Amino acid sequence: MVRGTVATVRRTTTGRGGTRAGARRGAGMSGRTARERLAHAAFQLFDERGYEGTTVDEIAERAGVGRTTFFRHYRAKEDVIFPDHELLQDRIASRLATSRTDTALTAVSEAVRLVLLHYVDEGEVARRRYRLTSSVPALRDREIASVARYQRLFKEFLARWMGDAPGAPLRAELMAACVVSAHNHVLRRWLRGESAEPMAEVDTALREVLGLFSGRAGEGETHVVAFTSPHPLDQLLPALRRLATAGPPPGHRTQKEEDQT
Repeated sequence: MVRGTVATVRRTTTGRGGTRAGARRGAGMSGRTARERLAHAAFQLFDERGYEGTTVDEIAERAGVGRTTFFRHYRAKEDVIFPDHELLQDRIASRLATSRTDTALTAVSEAVRLVLLHYVDEGEVARRRYRLTSSVPALRDREIASVARYQRLFKEFLARWMGDAPGAPLRAELMAACVVSAHNHVLRRWLRGESAEPMAEVDTALREVLGLFSGRAGEGETHVVAFTSPHPLDQLLPALRRLATAGPPPGHRTQKEEDQT
């Protein structure tokens, strides 16, 4: 009993910040889930003490939970910082899996929007993460690795969609890289406070990407089509594919033929 009492007294009076101080701070997080409290506490401590200077025990204490609770939600300290990439990738895979051949590109666009919307919904947490990963090399390396996993997911889907067409593996690789780059370009602009309408911007960026790859080359020429329409992309793609397959209507004159008359 005496040992237990002494241990309790020490725990309530020692430590960086102290358990009493941690409990007071944790009380200010009422209404949040334990996972949310842990994330909030972690970012507070990272701001105050730096990433390397913060321990798991300090995060748990600040959140008003125990060490066991921390590891129930996160595997390590760095996991608190990043979004649940596994969950996001599962959502992307599910969206891509529901697509048909004529809606594959729409599925890609919507999958990209899912990821961007997740960051936007996080708000200031996403911006604090961006500042942190920009300043800690180990975290930046992990973020780069996560980007590669997203790109591989899109590449594998696009390769299946393109089938055995000549050059399909390369085109799938290039298109996946462009899709991810378009998303990251818009995301970084939003994180830096340079974009007020990130969802509209990513739609524009993805149209640019699809424009690079949706044209068909024939007879040594590259055809690029740009237009605006009030109809959603998934309604337009089947008609565009039929047009590309059928070729021009009877009596159609190319620009070269027009120039020669």
